[in-house]
This record gives sequence, C-alpha cells and structure tokens, in this order.
Amino acid sequence: MFKARAIGRFVRRFSIPRQWLLAYLFLIVVPAGVILYGFYERSAAILKDEVTRTMQQALKQAGSNLAYRLEHIEDISNSVIMNANLHEYLSVGENDRMIGIQFQVIKDLRNIVESVQSNSDVFHVRLFVDKSKLYAGERINFFSLESLKTGSWYEKIITENGGIVWSGSYEERYLDAGNARIFSAARMLRDPNQYAKVSGVLMIDVKEQMVTDILSTLQFSPGTNVYLVDPYGTIAYHPNKALVGSTVSPEMQEALSSGSEGTLSIKLDEEVNDVLYATVNPTGWKLVAQGTESQLSHRAVKLTQMTGLTTLLEYIALFLLLPVVLLAIIVRGMNRRVKSVITTIRKEGTDTPVDFPAETSDFLLLERSVEHMLLRVRTLVGEKYLAQIHEREAQLQALQAQINPHFLYNTLDTINWIAIGKGATDISQMIDALAKYFRLSLNKGRSIVSVEDELCLAQVYLEIQQSRFPNTFDFRVDMQPGLEAYQMPKLILQPIVENALLHGIRKAKGKHGTIVITVREDGGELLFMVADNGIGMEEQKALQLLSVAPSGEKSDGSGSSYGLYNVNERIKLYSGDDKYGLSISSKLGTGTVVTIRFKAAELAKSE
Repeated sequence: MFKARAIGRFVRRFSIPRQWLLAYLFLIVVPAGVILYGFYERSAAILKDEVTRTMQQALKQAGSNLAYRLEHIEDISNSVIMNANLHEYLSVGENDRMIGIQFQVIKDLRNIVESVQSNSDVFHVRLFVDKSKLYAGERINFFSLESLKTGSWYEKIITENGGIVWSGSYEERYLDAGNARIFSAARMLRDPNQYAKVSGVLMIDVKEQMVTDILSTLQFSPGTNVYLVDPYGTIAYHPNKALVGSTVSPEMQEALSSGSEGTLSIKLDEEVNDVLYATVNPTGWKLVAQGTESQLSHRAVKLTQMTGLTTLLEYIALFLLLPVVLLAIIVRGMNRRVKSVITTIRKEGTDTPVDFPAETSDFLLLERSVEHMLLRVRTLVGEKYLAQIHEREAQLQALQAQINPHFLYNTLDTINWIAIGKGATDISQMIDALAKYFRLSLNKGRSIVSVEDELCLAQVYLEIQQSRFPNTFDFRVDMQPGLEAYQMPKLILQPIVENALLHGIRKAKGKHGTIVITVREDGGELLFMVADNGIGMEEQKALQLLSVAPSGEKSDGSGSSYGLYNVNERIKLYSGDDKYGLSISSKLGTGTVVTIRFKAAELAKSE
C-alpha cells in the first residue's frame, strides 16, 4: 500500500497536464512531422532525378566511346576501298588463267588484308569474290560470293549500293581462329570497268568483346539490362545471347524512335520499366538501359532510406524524449510554486497576489525552450539538406572521374603515327611528350602520386618547353636514391618549374638558363629544391607571393601571383601543419631557389 502511494506521488509530481500534451502534439510534433515528411519526399525526388541524369550521362558517354570505335572501323573500310589496286585485282576475271597472275593477285590481296588485320580493333577481314577466282575457296580471308548470297543480310548489303551495313552480334567459325562472337561491317564492291557488276563484298569483323568491354564500364544497379537495338527494332547485342536477333516489343520500338536520346517509363509484361537510351551515330543503333524503378534508382532509394532513418532517429530524440523531460521538470517547478502560493494565501488569509522574479517565469521559460527547439529543427533540416547536396555532388564527380581517358590518348597516338608516317619526327616527339604529360597529369583521377611520377611530369613539361624555346635553357634532376615510391600531392612541381622558366629564365634576355631540381630526405621530411639562374626578384616580392592570394590572370595567362600561393596552400592542407609548405630565396640578377617541404611518407600499394 505504501509503495503504491509513493509511486502515485512520484507520477503526480512529474505528470504533465493532458491539455499541454495535446497542444504540444498538435502545435509542434504534427506540423514538424509533416514538414519533415515533405522534406523527405522532395529529397527523394531530387536524388532520383540526379541519379537518373547521371546514369543518362554515363550511358551517353559509353555510346560515344562505342561510336568512336565503330567509326574507326568504318574509316578503315573506307581506306581499303580507296585502294585502286584492290579493284584492279578483283577485275582479274576467269579468263586470266595464268598461274603467275593469279599467284601475284593472291599475294597482293594478302598484303592488303594483313595490313588491315594489324589494327588492334580489327579481328578478321573477309573478302567474298566470284567463284571463278582461284583463291575464292581459300576460306580464311577469301570466300566465294555465292556462299554469302544464302545469308539473310546479303540483299541489304546490295541495296545499300556500297554503303556500310553493320550486322548484329553473331557467332562465326574461322578455320584459323575457331568460333568467335563478332560484329561485321560489310559493303559491296563494284567492278570499275563494269559498274553494274558486283565484283565482291568486303567484310571487316570485330569481336563482340570490344562492345562488352565498353559497356562493362557502366556501373548500374544489378538487374539493369544494357543492350543495343538496331533501327528496325532488332536486338543487335544483349548480355543474354538468346535474345540477340529477336525484336523488341512495339511499345519499346515506338519509344526508342521518339528521339536520339531520352528517359522514359513504359509498361512491359504488366510491370513499369524505366528506360534510358542514347543513339550510336555511325550505325543508328540505340544503346538502351532497361530496368524497373527499384533497379535503376537503387542507389537513390538506398541513400534516401539511410537518410530517412537517421532523420527519424534525430526527430524522435529531439521531439519526444527531450521535451518530455523538460516539461516534466517545468511542471514539477510549477507545482511547487503553486503549492507555495496556496500556502501563502492560506497563511496570510488574503487575496493579495504574490510577486515572483520575472526571470523565473515558467511560461517565459517554456516559450523560450519551444522557440529554441524550432530554431534547432530548422538548422538541422538545412544542414541535412546541404549534406545531401554535397554528397550527391561528390557522387557525380566520382562518376565523371571514371570516364575512360583512352579517347584522348588514342587520338594523340593516332596523330603521333601520322607524324611518323610523314617523317615529321619533331612533331612526333612533341605529340609523344604531350601524351605523356596528359597521362601523368590525369593519373586516373588520383590526387596523390609518387615522387617518381611527379618528377616525370615536370621533366616532360620542360622537354616540351625545350622544343618551344630551343637552345634557351637546360635542366637536370638530382634525386636521392630510394625516394621514388614516396607520396606527394599531384601537380606541385610543374607550376614551380613553369614559374622558374617563364618568369625567371625567359625574362633574362639573351641569357642561357639552367633549372636544377633536387630531391632529398631530411629527418623524416621530404625536400624539393627548384633552382634557376634567371632574373630573380626582390625579397619583399618573394614574401608577397606566398602571403597574398591570386588577384587575377595576366594577359599571357601566367597568373598575377605565379601560382605559388595556391601551391603553398595545397601543401599546408595536405600536411595539416603550417610548418610545411614553400619558401623562396631570391636575389635580383642572380636567380631564385624555391624549397618545398612536407612530411615524408611512402605511397600505399593500393595507390
């Protein structure tokens, strides 16, 4: 009995009036819950739109990469048919029975075929000719034209009248290579002496693996199908080989014909599917990514669920537990004050009100507490929204960083081989150096590189500048052995050697300059010294370069503060200590030495 009374007194002591609870529920908790739910829904919609747009950009980039490779094959085919000797060899008719002529034709055609097959993108070259040719039965690179006429796409090749016709993926057996899944680019060849006569069909085969490798870079959620559809609605490529050659549904074909690229939702097999598509230009194929909403938006849904759960827990902690405790304490104090007032009235026997200090007002305290909580809620909502925006931007930058830079390297390599073919060795050397520069500077999107790579980047830059300004400067690198695998931030040395060359040596008119790069380890610290014998500078100006932020660009693009301020700030951020960074020693007319100092650490193997 005594315990029951004690519990009852304790409950009454901390009990909150029902009216207060209802007012708190309907005036604060419910509106805040509605606002939080609306924010959750808007965030989910924004995240889904951004993820879908990112996926569309990734799909479009993969289509561009595939188009570039297919256009390369078409260029090869065009260069082959421009070979006048090819048409001359094919015009050797069945009356030219001399063994010597036939063997010479075979030899020359073999050289053309092997030249084309030496290209890394070309798997096999097949030439279908009239069965009267002695080499028509060779069945490695040369075949009878009659054997192609039985195929389903022969009429399409003839109808195109010399244009390139691309086949979908199919399996072919080669005498010299076995079975392989390939795509083929075929075109009809006419006899120049008898234009109405078909002299042959040229077919260039590429491995299906080339397409698979390009599309494998698309990091979509599991269950998403990525495939190719030709302009007639036939599936030209699909990870499920059984679907290659089948026709997509009329709804899908109509959707894909509505534009060159887009995003849409269609109902297939009683289920709504999200479809992203982009056009592969040389073939007119559509690159399609198809999946249900949960599959394509898996990343957005997962991120939203995690965010919603975190926000819900914060909401419970902020709006349920803390206010209940505060209200219980407030009620306890008010009950004590009410009892004191009643006691005073009874004791005094008068209706004279009792004065309390203004700062102890319970209602003011409650009002201020609620105001503080509402302000805190708005702050948390704003912070959470900004955090989600920053996280989404980081995801977009990561996806963009995965874009394959092979297009740039392959283009520079092609220009290099053209220069070699023209005998322009100086141009070839410049292009090769530029390719090395981009490869080292891009470095697969990594911001931390090895000392060896950073030195290579600086050397390549100086070699390029030596080609621009011949016989104006020399450079050398003196590195302590064993420092090659140490790590450092990317693009630290290049701005400094550029500054030494352009603002030191190049401004010393008529003077042959020298740049020396020295690398040492000293007491757990990595030291770089870039010295030049250029015009130098005043001590005050050298200090200003490291203490004043850049104010703008000069007309020559070199920068008003030579870029040293930014490099210095990057090193401090990387090292996390103000004792690391740059120091400059310079004297007018003598030269400049820039010293770089940061903590020595070896590059992790995963880097």
